[in-house]
Amino acid sequence: MATATTHGARDHARAQHGTRTETMPVVPASDWPAAVPGTPVWAETVAGGNYTHRVLARGTEIRLTDLAGDACAHLLLYVDGRPWERLNTADTVKVQWNAYLGADRLLLSDQGRVLASVVADGSGRHDALCGTSTLVRNTERYGDGSPQSPSPAGRELLKLAAAKNGLGPRDLPPSLSFFQGVEVRADGALDFTGSAGPGASVTLRAEQDLTVLIANVPHPLDPRPDYVCTPLEVLAWRARPTEPGDQLWDATPEGRRAFLNTLDFLTARGLA
Repeated sequence: MATATTHGARDHARAQHGTRTETMPVVPASDWPAAVPGTPVWAETVAGGNYTHRVLARGTEIRLTDLAGDACAHLLLYVDGRPWERLNTADTVKVQWNAYLGADRLLLSDQGRVLASVVADGSGRHDALCGTSTLVRNTERYGDGSPQSPSPAGRELLKLAAAKNGLGPRDLPPSLSFFQGVEVRADGALDFTGSAGPGASVTLRAEQDLTVLIANVPHPLDPRPDYVCTPLEVLAWRARPTEPGDQLWDATPEGRRAFLNTLDFLTARGLA
């Protein structure tokens, strides 16, 4: 179909209606073919070397799935409308006395409040220590790290996602990554443990209204010389936040305090 004229370009664009590709958002999310536990609010497959973002309501559950075994989801979280309260990886690790992400772990802000909780983990290969890749590092390794290159850096993609939510480069703290593991040796060195394989998933629950940024790029410690990153599936549905009496609420003294801090803040604002 010729696109040299405005009418031709319009006809070509309209001809794409209803076309689905391997990696794309599904709008509305309720058209996603697979069943989820609640009403779908986000359904997207993110290509390797790409990014996505969404604002989600408190209580929403988000399932990330490594479809082919080489996805790596680099995640940042912000309280919607209050972006100065954001994911703090250092507090996420030290408050819970554990550097490894997994089921029943909490993702914390520097205000001692819970942003999200990990409610299920079928991967066990995650990282809270290394952050994401950078322009300089990817240029050294792959020849280019710019967003439009064949090997975009995670930080460069997160900048784009941030900009679409009114945030700038200064608003990007260290990120968490899911589906590519790292372990700390006795001498303090880091071992890259790679992927759990195709189909591994992790489910998060938003404990406040959140702005979610995700870049799907290779882990910075991935030793392979080529830029290898496969599609990431993102599905979210309406659910409910963790409440007093839930098993996760009282799983640890530190976690209970973080939930109480969160509830106190939300109650004062009329949000809980």
